Amino acid sequence: MSQNYSIAVGGDHAGFKLKNQLLVHLLELGHEPVDFGPDSADSVDYPDHAHAVAESVAKGENQLGILICGSGNGVCITANKHADIRAALCWKPEIAALARQHNDANIICLPARFLSVKQAFETVEAWLNAEFEGGRHQNRVAKINC
Repeated sequence: MSQNYSIAVGGDHAGFKLKNQLLVHLLELGHEPVDFGPDSADSVDYPDHAHAVAESVAKGENQLGILICGSGNGVCITANKHADIRAALCWKPEIAALARQHNDANIICLPARFLSVKQAFETVEAWLNAEFEGGRHQNRVAKINC
């Protein structure tokens, strides 16, 4: 691991269990996770938590973010409504690493219903350990915001 990060973590009821497991894992890796909810597996509206995580990252209160819902799509769509957020839906380590290396993804979105805990941990670790390559990718990333 190249550095420790402050990481905003949130999701919805489908991602609740995995979120809690990831919070512990991130602490074990030396990161500083901040829990943005939900606080139970009761049904919630994912945009409430996704907006809070994205806003925290966009304002620089946390360096990175992790969002988790059933498919990963809802939280990803929501987070990407925020300027300066580049949220990427990732389900395997190779995709997560490329999201960081080529797209400078500052939020990773996980599909809780389609990943084992081991797969989620490996995917998040690949994303955290990758670095933005810049170069030709920088010009493309600079064109993302509207």
